[in-house]
Amino acid sequence: MIIKTNFHIITGGPGGGKTTLINELQQKQINCIPEVAREIIKDQLKNNGQALPWKNAKEYSKLMLSHSIRDYVKLLDTNDLYFFDRGIPDTYAYESLMNFDDDENLNLIVNKYRYNKTVFILPPWEEIYKIDSERKQDFQLAKETYYMIKDTYERLNYDLIEVPCLAVSERADFILKTLNHVSF
Repeated sequence: MIIKTNFHIITGGPGGGKTTLINELQQKQINCIPEVAREIIKDQLKNNGQALPWKNAKEYSKLMLSHSIRDYVKLLDTNDLYFFDRGIPDTYAYESLMNFDDDENLNLIVNKYRYNKTVFILPPWEEIYKIDSERKQDFQLAKETYYMIKDTYERLNYDLIEVPCLAVSERADFILKTLNHVSF
């Protein structure tokens, strides 16, 4: 088991403001790793690929897992603070949401690559929710995803802190203050 206490996850269902929050943290000179799902979807759409949640969800999940592991492993030697827009357990939650058969390899991976025990979760927020070319879920599915993610992280013994629905700068300050960092 590898535990990187300097790696913090920001998670939640689609459209909750995670990427906007990550961008805000980056503007404050905080190290952040972008979400792998949008990267994969953009690449698959560009290359007419099939590993998309609405075409081949299992292949999409495999790519999410491999990209998430890649991002984790490439930073193993750093002690700097990093925020991840989703983490490896999000793939586990996705597979549960999709009712895929239990994957023993995935079970091992979510327990091998551990992040800081404190995970920030953004709740569903209908006022900011938008469907676009990479996000095709309706708001109801976004809520279901949120609850599956919440349940997954809790089962994996992470401590969830819900980030309030505030202006993005206030959300960033909330996270940094929670971690006992001075607001920038």
